[in-house]
Amino acid sequence: MSDIRPLTAAEIPAVAGLFQRAFRDRDKAPPAALTAYLRQHYLEAPGYDPEIAPLVHVADDGEVSGFIGVNALPMSHGDRKLRAAVCGSLVVERRDSDPMAGARLLKAFLAGPQDLSFSETSSEVSAQMWSKLRGVALPQYSLDWVRVIRPSAFVLALASRRIGAVRLLAPLGRGLDRYLRGRMPENALRWSGIPERWSVKGGLKVAEIDRAGFAALIEPLTRQFALRPDWSDEQLAYIVGEAAEDRSQGEAVFASVSTAGGKPIGAFLYHLRPGGIARVMQVLAASGQAGPVIDCLIGHAAERDAAGLFGRTQPALLDGLLGRRMAFLHLASTVVHSREPELVNASLNAEGFFNGLAGESWSRLIGGRFD
Repeated sequence: MSDIRPLTAAEIPAVAGLFQRAFRDRDKAPPAALTAYLRQHYLEAPGYDPEIAPLVHVADDGEVSGFIGVNALPMSHGDRKLRAAVCGSLVVERRDSDPMAGARLLKAFLAGPQDLSFSETSSEVSAQMWSKLRGVALPQYSLDWVRVIRPSAFVLALASRRIGAVRLLAPLGRGLDRYLRGRMPENALRWSGIPERWSVKGGLKVAEIDRAGFAALIEPLTRQFALRPDWSDEQLAYIVGEAAEDRSQGEAVFASVSTAGGKPIGAFLYHLRPGGIARVMQVLAASGQAGPVIDCLIGHAAERDAAGLFGRTQPALLDGLLGRRMAFLHLASTVVHSREPELVNASLNAEGFFNGLAGESWSRLIGGRFD
C-alpha cells in the first residue's frame, strides 16, 4: 500500500531524480550538485524542524513517486510566536497508479503541527488544490511587476532568451537607448523607459551594502507587519547568503536607502547581469516610504546598466508601484492555510510579510543551475 512519510536522507537521491525529470532534463541523471543541495536545503539548513519536514509519497512497490518540499519558518503575530511552514515544489510521477497522490501529499502537509502554511509559487492547479483544502489565495501578493528602464536593451534581453545571437545587437541597442532616454525630460514617467536624468526627491541617499548590513535592516523595516517572520540570526544569515550566492540570475546587489540625516527608510536586493533585466528579490520600506524607495531602486538599477526590473508585489508596496509605469502580470499565486481564522484574516487584510526572503524564491531550486 502506498504511504506518505517525512523525507529521510536516504531518499534524497530519489527526490533529486524527481526534480530532474519534472523541472530540468528528464533524459539526464540528476547532477551531484542538485542532490547535495536538496539535502542541505531540506534537511541540514538552519531552522530545520523534523516535525515540519518535507514529505515523500512512496508507491506500493516501495519507490518514491512523489515529493512536497517544506521548510519551517518561525513567525510572530503581534506578541505571539508561531510555527509556520513554507511549501515548495510539489511533484508526482506515476499518476495513473495513484491519481490522488498529489492531493494526499498536500493534505498531509497542511495537517501538520504548524500554525500557518503558505506558498508563494503556487500554480493554478496547485492553488485550486489549496482552495479545496480550505486554503486561500492572496491576490495582493500574487502579481509580478515589470519596469522598463532601457527600451531597446529590454526588448533584446527578452529576445535573447530564445535566440542567443540577438545579444550581438547589444551595441546598437545601447546607442539607441542613449538617444531615446536623452530626449526624455528629467524624471518623466514613460512606459517606454526612464530618462537619463533621474533623480530622487527629498535628498535620499542610496548606498550599496553587504549581506550582513542588509540582514540587519530586515527586522526594523518589517516591524510594521502584524504577521512577520521571526528568523534566528543564523537562519536569516543563511537565507540572505543563499540569495547572494545564487549567480544564475547575476550579481547580487544589496543597497540601503537613508534620509539626508542618515535614518534608514528602506533597502533592496536584486540580481543583475549588466544589460539584462534585473530580478528584484526584496524591497523593504518603512511605513509610507514605499514610493521613494522604489524610485531609488529604479535609479540605482539604471546606474548599474539594467535594462529593466521585475519583482513580486506585496500590499505594502502597491501604492508605491502604482503610478510609476509598472506593468503587472500573474505568474503564480501566494496562498495561505491555517486552522485559525485570525491568521487567515490577517493575511487577507495585508498584515503579513510574505514573498521573497519570506518564502522560497531565494532558493537555488527556483531557476538555479547545478551543472
